[in-house]
Amino acid sequence: MAKIKKAYFCRNCGVESPKWVGRCPSCGEWNTYVEEVVSKETKNSVSFRPERSGNVPVPIGEIRHRDHTRIDLYSGETNRVLGGGLVPGSLVLLGGEPGIGKSTLSLQIALHARELRTLYVSGEESPQQIKLRADRLGIRNDNCLIYSETKLEDILNQVTQLAPQLVVIDSIQTIYTDTIESSPGSVSQIRECAGLMLKYAKETMTPIFIIGHITKDGIIAGPKILEHIVDVVLQFEGDNNNIYRILRSIKNRFGATSEIGVFEMRSEGLVEVDNPSEILLSQYDESLSGIAIGASIDGARPYLIETQALVSTAAYGTPQRSTTGFDTKRLNMLLAVLEKRLNFKMYSKDVFLNFAGGFRISDTGMDMAVVASVLSSSLDRAIPGDICFAGEIGLSGEIRPASRTEQRIAEAARLGFKRIVVSGYYQSNKNAQPGNIRVIPVSRVDELARVLFGHGA
Repeated sequence: MAKIKKAYFCRNCGVESPKWVGRCPSCGEWNTYVEEVVSKETKNSVSFRPERSGNVPVPIGEIRHRDHTRIDLYSGETNRVLGGGLVPGSLVLLGGEPGIGKSTLSLQIALHARELRTLYVSGEESPQQIKLRADRLGIRNDNCLIYSETKLEDILNQVTQLAPQLVVIDSIQTIYTDTIESSPGSVSQIRECAGLMLKYAKETMTPIFIIGHITKDGIIAGPKILEHIVDVVLQFEGDNNNIYRILRSIKNRFGATSEIGVFEMRSEGLVEVDNPSEILLSQYDESLSGIAIGASIDGARPYLIETQALVSTAAYGTPQRSTTGFDTKRLNMLLAVLEKRLNFKMYSKDVFLNFAGGFRISDTGMDMAVVASVLSSSLDRAIPGDICFAGEIGLSGEIRPASRTEQRIAEAARLGFKRIVVSGYYQSNKNAQPGNIRVIPVSRVDELARVLFGHGA
């Protein structure tokens, strides 16, 4: 009879303990330890025979670059986020909320790569259900093989026999191995399965996509060590009530984490958005107050986005501060600056802030656009449609230069804007040609108010 061993694992970081503890000594989280049953006798029973053997240390000067040529996934947005394509032998983790489109994106990746022999392993859907989604996407690829299985041993056997050039696992929480007695989705199962997938990917140079669910806190379910095992962590973000999705790189060993990919969810699947600025700017027949256009940058991609604000008299004693896609604490700070530097009585006003397209903005260079929209709504005066903003606001009311201001100016000029308001402390690059656009420098928020509405402290 096999000897059974019980242990406790931290759900957050995966650290093992022989007994239950209230606070994890590794990550410091409380009440994260769960009991699991592990078996040591059959731990090494999972094996596979990689096609390439005889791996020996090689001087770095003798490594050929063509051995690491990136694989084209025939998706410009996905290639952009990965850093130019998929690196052979990489293990990529794709996370996102339920219903956001993770399975659709992964299936599109498998179907679009017609030149690659792809194995799509699904532990959540039957082959018939996957076929229905493929028919809806309208993509035909006989090189894509569908395999519905959750047992890791059977998956590795099929992978060894078929020797695919790309493997997609949907999802890591449904896969289990007989070497671990705990249920699928547990800390030990996820850690063991991910480790074996990584070993296979590195020894056979086969790239593997694995899909991971996220918790209610917005982090990928399972131990934190899962994100350390994989080479790339991609986050698929968006609002289920909105059609736009953002693919963001959180970790990338083979490229930068400053790139994003934008998709539009349609009935025929996810459609790439090459120019996000055009979809984030609304067209109105008449000028409306409370609307300002901000030049933002997410990663290395500049785009213009519409900022909407509504300022009204507070109906109750405590004014409301509601934001969609923006940090509420930062909005409170900007409102305090307006009250201090411009004598705006914001303590008696309700303020609501929203960004077009359901985007979440963390760029501090959007501060000036937020303040401009709040001023416009408070004074009930519209901002001209040919002007946009790029600048960060400090506590003393000074306007600081936004990062990569040159790219913001160039994007505004490309979209036909005639004027852009930037920080007066911005040192322009004489070699950069902003195009047919006028750059207006302002150094303080009271100057911004005078430039827009002739109003100052």
